[in-house]
Amino acid sequence: METKAPSFLGTGWSFPPTFSRSTGGVMMASGELDIRESLWVLLSTSLGERTMLPNYGCELRQMVFRGVNTTLTRQIQDYVQQAILYWEPRIVVDAVTVQKDASVDGLLSITVSYVVTQTNSRSNLVYPFYLQEGSIPVTGP
Repeated sequence: METKAPSFLGTGWSFPPTFSRSTGGVMMASGELDIRESLWVLLSTSLGERTMLPNYGCELRQMVFRGVNTTLTRQIQDYVQQAILYWEPRIVVDAVTVQKDASVDGLLSITVSYVVTQTNSRSNLVYPFYLQEGSIPVTGP
């Protein structure tokens, strides 16, 4: 038997937007999945990117190409917490941690630990943030 997501947590378009071939409609996300996808969209959107909501988003893209130090990680934590405080009222953030990924040069992992207020369930989201653009490694002749 399929379990239904609580309707009071909301329903929205899935991310990335996906369309059903059989119905021709948009695939939807509900409940805690909708919250996770909303967080992903929020952190991926720069301020001013949305014309009708110019204050929606997070200032993460300003941090690209900056050196990793304590100041940078603290700014990222503040930007993420502030964006979630303003734009995702269904959760309360427990912690935001920023760690340099040792396996990929220029990658920071932003972990958001949160509680869904209506259900008191805990969850987290790990958002990869690349400080450098992707490039093909140079090989010898």
